[in-house]
Amino acid sequence: MPDFDAILIVSFGGPEGPDDVVPFLRNVTKGRNIPDERLAVVGEHYAKFGGVSPINGQVRELLDELRPALAAAGHDLPVYWGNRNWHPLLADTIRSMRDDGRKNVLAFVTSAYSSNSGCRQYQDDIARAVDETATPGEVDNFTVVKVRPFFNHPGFVNPMARNVHEALNRLPPGERSGARIAFTAHSIPNGMAAGCDYEQQLNEVARIIAESIADASPGEPPVPWDLVYQSRSGPPQVPWLEPDICDHIDALAADPETATKPLVIAPIGFISDHMEVIWDLDTEAKARAEHHHIPLVRAATVGTDPEFVAAIISLLDEHLRGDEPQVIGDLPARPSPCEPGCCAYTPQRPRSSS
Repeated sequence: MPDFDAILIVSFGGPEGPDDVVPFLRNVTKGRNIPDERLAVVGEHYAKFGGVSPINGQVRELLDELRPALAAAGHDLPVYWGNRNWHPLLADTIRSMRDDGRKNVLAFVTSAYSSNSGCRQYQDDIARAVDETATPGEVDNFTVVKVRPFFNHPGFVNPMARNVHEALNRLPPGERSGARIAFTAHSIPNGMAAGCDYEQQLNEVARIIAESIADASPGEPPVPWDLVYQSRSGPPQVPWLEPDICDHIDALAADPETATKPLVIAPIGFISDHMEVIWDLDTEAKARAEHHHIPLVRAATVGTDPEFVAAIISLLDEHLRGDEPQVIGDLPARPSPCEPGCCAYTPQRPRSSS
C-alpha cells in the first residue's frame, strides 16, 4: 500500500463571475468546435444567477468540514483541490503539489457513479495534468490514486434517504399518500451508458431509498417512484438516457391518475445543489410543474451532511488504512483502481432527422 502524502479533492468546476462563463464553457466543450455564440446562449443559464455557479463555493464548504474531520480521524495530510474545467485547475494544483514535495496522492472525485463522464474522464484529466506538469527528460514518480465510486456507500445513501423523507413531510397534510418520487440524475448518451452500469447503480440507489421510506412508514402504502434524467446536451439526433424530468412531468399531467398528485424530486445523481440542480430542477422543472398545477417539492442533496463527510474519510481509509469497503444494497463495491476498459464510450450513430 502506497505511503500517501496528500489528499486531492477533484471537482467539475464552475464560473464565479460573468466574465468567467464563456471561458469556462470553452473548457467544458473543448474539442467539439462549438462557437462562442452558442456558448453564450448556454451561458444565459448562469446569467440568471449573476454568472456564478454554486459548485466552487460548495466545494469550499465541503473542504471546511473535511479538513478538521480528517485531523480528528488521525490523518495529518494536506488537502488540495483541483477542478477539471475552472480554477483552481487540476494542472495548477498538481504543479503546487509537486512544488510542495508531494509524490503519492489519494484523490476523491465529487462524482458518485460509474460512467465515462462521471469517472473515466476525471481519471484521464488527472493523468493529463500529471503528464503536463512533469519535468521533461526525467523519470516521473508522482502518482495519483482515485478512490472508488461511492454510489452505494451508506454515508451517501442514508443522508439522501433522510432528505427525501423530509421532502415528503413538507407536503401538505393528506397529500403525501398520493405523492410520487422522481429520482433524477444527469443524462448521458446511450453509447456511454452501454459501457458502464450507470443505470443499474442509479436504480439501486433509488430502490434502497424508496424501501427505506416504506420501512419508516409502516402501515402506509409504498410511495411510487420513477428514475428520470436531466441536463442532457449535444445534438438532438444522438440518443441519450430518457425520460427527461420535464417530459416526465408532462406525462404525469396527461394521466388522470397522476395529474393532480404531488411530485417529490430527488436529485440522487448529485452531491450538491450546483447549476444542474438549481437550473434544471429548481427553475425549469418547477416552472413545468406549476404550469400543470402539480404540487412540487425538491429534496436536498447531501452537501456537507456529517455522515457524508464521514463517508469520504471512510473511502480514503480503504487506501490509507486498508479498511473494508462499506456498501449498502445488493451491488458490490466498485474496485479501485478500476478494471481495465471500464466505462468505455462508443458513440452511437445519430438518429435520422427525417
